[in-house]
Amino acid sequence: MGIRAQGGSLAPGRVVGDGRYRLLAQFGVDERAAAHLWRARDGQLKRDVALTLLVGDPADAEAARLARRTLERAAHASKFGHGGVARVLDVLSLGSGVTSSEGLLGVVVAEWTKGSDLVDLVAQRPVAPAAAARMVQALAEAVDHAHQNGLVLGLDHPQRLRLTPDGALKLAFPGPLPEATLRDDVKALGAVLYLLLTGRWALPGGPAAIPAAPHAPTGRVIPPRSLVPTVPVELSSLAVRTIEDGGHGGIRTSAAILRVLDQVAEAEERTQLIKAVGEEEAVAESDGTVWTTKKPVKDVARRKKLAFGVTVLVVATVVILAWGGMMLINLFQGESKSSGPKINVAASSSQAAPPSGEQPPPAQQKPSPAVGAAVKPSAVAVFNPGSKGDSPGKARNATDGDTVTSWKTDQYDKQFPVLKDGVGLVVTFKDPINLTQVKIDAASPGSKVEIRSADKKNPKLDETKVVGAGDLAAGESTIALQQPQQGQYFILWITQLGEDDSGKFVTELKELTFLPAG
Repeated sequence: MGIRAQGGSLAPGRVVGDGRYRLLAQFGVDERAAAHLWRARDGQLKRDVALTLLVGDPADAEAARLARRTLERAAHASKFGHGGVARVLDVLSLGSGVTSSEGLLGVVVAEWTKGSDLVDLVAQRPVAPAAAARMVQALAEAVDHAHQNGLVLGLDHPQRLRLTPDGALKLAFPGPLPEATLRDDVKALGAVLYLLLTGRWALPGGPAAIPAAPHAPTGRVIPPRSLVPTVPVELSSLAVRTIEDGGHGGIRTSAAILRVLDQVAEAEERTQLIKAVGEEEAVAESDGTVWTTKKPVKDVARRKKLAFGVTVLVVATVVILAWGGMMLINLFQGESKSSGPKINVAASSSQAAPPSGEQPPPAQQKPSPAVGAAVKPSAVAVFNPGSKGDSPGKARNATDGDTVTSWKTDQYDKQFPVLKDGVGLVVTFKDPINLTQVKIDAASPGSKVEIRSADKKNPKLDETKVVGAGDLAAGESTIALQQPQQGQYFILWITQLGEDDSGKFVTELKELTFLPAG
């Protein structure tokens, strides 16, 4: 439905901004500022952009003043770069890209964010608590960086946010309200968490498509856990304490939100580990009392060793039982050889070794994809969007052919993505190659990496494509791409760091080898 404005109707096909931007589809309205959120096509650069159209009568002095303030704040934010915020490309005002006949007071032009609407995400059902925590964690990092630079982002409206293909929330339509404060950004984080957990919006001025959060007779917002019992107490309390202004125990900074989300993530990790490995052995008494016979293992390295030990024990048990069974069969069949069949301990524990002299069925033989000779990159650099550091001067050590030298990340007190989404290396080849495998010699077991393709040397993370992923062991690991990928630029992106003896998080790469399809 078109929206009537001074000088015409805002509808798909209309061109604004001195004839440069053709409106494609509307994605929301922030009625508090008469801001209409559109996807449009830049006719000059032939790309899609996000437009925040400030609609109003140029003769209304107060409306014009508020619009100028919004445009000033948006222009100031154009200098800020973070993966959680769409980059502001241009700001148009009356007499400078916008004419009075257009019925507009200004336009904020930002890069287009691929993905889906936040409103569409919660319309089906609430988001799982662990996923909601991760989404808000990434958004809180953007707020924290902005506030350190004295910037207000203005993300207190759900239709201004979009969910990227990587599962992260991003401010897609920048343009803070004229009177928005740092506190408003923090309250917005609590409201977004509340929305993900319940499907309801807990701040004034939300869109009609989203139900408002219920309030108690005292005026306090009803906690998410009261609406969705599966929500953890910590997340429910975090959302309420962040939204509410009065009383003690409130949360006022994005840094405090990150600390709580980090604690919730660690608790969720421990819970999943206990379920998977059986860390606690419980004995139920007749009266219902449960006694634990082991104390929880808190050290991360010990937990990993415990999980690995259990796996090895299971594999060894299967091998021994298989060997014993073959021995009994040979004994009753009167076999002359008593040493038993040869056991291939390198084979998968789910498959018994074939009898001597027999070939396995053809279906069991999966030919490895043919690979050619390794291709050495012509350049390598640290890929660190929105940040600096992580030893940029040593990036070349990862492809110099010498495993004695290495490149490693900075040491972090917290695991990714608490402080940032990740870090990595971008490699450039002289000519495009048809990449099929990447061999990684690393000294940081527990690290998780993605192989991403890019169209240029310095892309944004959301402009890259994941073509392979895997976990790194101590020593050499091979990551096979989902399918051979033609390209000149590839990124090794670290999404989870390893852990050193001091409890710090770090990943060290000794050598990267890039293998094209043969």
